[in-house]
Amino acid sequence: MRFNGKVALITAAANGIGRATAEIMAREGAVVVCVDNHPERLDTAIAALGANAEGRLCDALDPGQVDAVVADVVKKFSRIDVLVNAVGGSTIIAKPSALVEEHSLDDWQRVIKFNLDGTFLFTHAVVPVMKRQKAGKIVNLASIAGRGMSVASGAAYAAAKGGIIALTRKLSFELGPFGININAIAPSLTLTERIRPHWNQRSPEAQTAQVEATPLRRVAEASDQAKVICFLASGDADFVTGLTIDVTGGQSG
Repeated sequence: MRFNGKVALITAAANGIGRATAEIMAREGAVVVCVDNHPERLDTAIAALGANAEGRLCDALDPGQVDAVVADVVKKFSRIDVLVNAVGGSTIIAKPSALVEEHSLDDWQRVIKFNLDGTFLFTHAVVPVMKRQKAGKIVNLASIAGRGMSVASGAAYAAAKGGIIALTRKLSFELGPFGININAIAPSLTLTERIRPHWNQRSPEAQTAQVEATPLRRVAEASDQAKVICFLASGDADFVTGLTIDVTGGQSG
């Protein structure tokens, strides 16, 4: 039970990688506080996760709501041991794979804000709590797009996820002296509820090409990413910080 007695706050936890992470942590003993902005999906997730889970409605891009959620969790549980920043994605704009000259400034700003602001705001709010504890684990969600390894991703998404990788590395130097580990994962294409419809619209030839470009010969599921997040959030990774792990099935481009 790697998370027995731990309090874990997970954003975007109603589905996808966030929910898969919450399932593992709850099963392994954590009190899981699931944060999401979709009430119906959040209620469904909490019901499925069981007694170890609680939900908090929150817009992760609203500083006041973020601060209120963190304050409420600390008031109830007196601590936050794990923060998983899972808010992000590229499908909030009409054409996520647009070439740079096809991006509008509005598209650019929406993707940058969606992927960077939520991670910053929750980290900003939780770090003082973890500093007082002199312990904590933070795991961010980047992407192989942030390493320039996704031909299907647009420039805004690549820039945003590159920012997550840089932020993670920078904060490892700030937070390490306080006993706080911060790491990230960089997933390849992962068949979450949000991504699967886009995958299903691809031709069989395009799907086959994606699979054949992956040495493990399959596309990732949310649980593949969640398992690595849970490693980084556990005591197994006590001497790991500032690292971004590519979770790609061996895909290198």
